Amino acid sequence: MHFSIIIPVYNVELYLRECLDSVLAQTCGDWEAVCVDDGSTDGSAAILAEYAAQDSRFRIVTQPNSGLSAARNTGLDHARGDYILFLDSDDWLSHNALYCISEKTSDNEDFVAFNGCLYYQESNFTDVADTLEEISHPTGWDYYISHVNEHRRFAFTCAVIRCYKKQFLIQNQLYFKEGILHEDNLFTPIVCYYAQKVKQINDIIYYYRIRPNSIMTTRGHKHNVDTVIIANTLSSFFTTHHCKRTDIVFRQITIRYQSAFFWAKRDEDKHLTSLVNWHLYHKVSRTRPRHRINYLLIRIYPFLYRWLYSHI
Repeated sequence: MHFSIIIPVYNVELYLRECLDSVLAQTCGDWEAVCVDDGSTDGSAAILAEYAAQDSRFRIVTQPNSGLSAARNTGLDHARGDYILFLDSDDWLSHNALYCISEKTSDNEDFVAFNGCLYYQESNFTDVADTLEEISHPTGWDYYISHVNEHRRFAFTCAVIRCYKKQFLIQNQLYFKEGILHEDNLFTPIVCYYAQKVKQINDIIYYYRIRPNSIMTTRGHKHNVDTVIIANTLSSFFTTHHCKRTDIVFRQITIRYQSAFFWAKRDEDKHLTSLVNWHLYHKVSRTRPRHRINYLLIRIYPFLYRWLYSHI
């Protein structure tokens, strides 16, 4: 198996060496690292050049700052491998990550899902995220409906906890939506919809760094706006594409609408309300009485919705 490890890089000079060293340390040597310098203004570019000079398997692609999704898409377009791993540049891989994946994956799977660890930088604490059942699924959608509602510390929708067959992604035009946060929440359900045979393994492959005050640990208006955009897009997709147990994905979409308004401030409500596709939201909110009530509260008086749920 030939792996393309796609590493978007933007101003991470403090963590980049640890990330790149984890790739160099792989016990399986059949890899390339496509490092997409997304307009870094710190020392990241110099570090990339240093590693590329030492090992030709590190390939550097440079672009103006365009965001994580665009950098991943650029990496995918430049990848030469048969299998794709997305590795964020402040995270790292276990030393035997590629070996474990290659030993437990066949050419039949469109993707293989694996386990990881959460590293809390502030407390210097590493925690094994979850215990996963090792199992094959006949389709990606069977995998989705079997696992999406499980309680996990490492979020199910994270794109970095799967290794994807490149041909599968390209044939189905499965790219990340650019310009939004939480892009994995949109990417993963649609990837699961299109995938055929998939496999889940329990091996710890990925180490995810949780930093205080990072873009993913602080929440602002853009987070809420993009959550509504994702919910609208998923609603449009899954109300027009046939799949079994739509109630499960509809519940996930409904929770995203609710989350956007729960975390919003009162002066943001008007803008968020104008972005919601209320026809689609109404369709996906019909699976539970509580969700139908929340739909009405959010549409009529989102402040009341927030107040009620903050006092439960």
